[in-house]
Amino acid sequence: MAVTTKRPDVRPPYEAYARIMGVFAGGLAVAGGVARLLDRDPRDQTWLDLATLSMASFKAARTIARDDVTSFIREPFVEGDPRVPDHERPVQTGDMEQAIGELVTCSRCVGTWAAAGLATAQILAPRFGRMLTWTLAGAGVNDFLQAGFAALTRKANDS
Repeated sequence: MAVTTKRPDVRPPYEAYARIMGVFAGGLAVAGGVARLLDRDPRDQTWLDLATLSMASFKAARTIARDDVTSFIREPFVEGDPRVPDHERPVQTGDMEQAIGELVTCSRCVGTWAAAGLATAQILAPRFGRMLTWTLAGAGVNDFLQAGFAALTRKANDS
């Protein structure tokens, strides 16, 4: 028996997706050009920079896509209540607002943008970039420690 899935009535906003990808790729190209002009070499980054960038990107993505404090960023592009977990949905307009709504409600998607922005900041404005990246990375580690502490506390109280 074949499994069928119902196709959405609204066509996905492919043109908007293409424009968003163009902005992303163009932004990285410009950042690479500016880095070359400033004689900044991304290859000078270390494994520690990558680890820090990874944790910072995680934290930035979760903050942008999920936290109440950043709901003003998502608000023009989503429907629903940001105070209710997973209650926000991209507006269904079939255009750029919908595509951006899909981007800002997806922590993996916006994490790619966060990583690109943080990496660019580290290369083009090293002092600021490193301060921002290390601050977000510290907050990300804090999230994991808080979650671990809460889990251990629950387990201890259940015993």
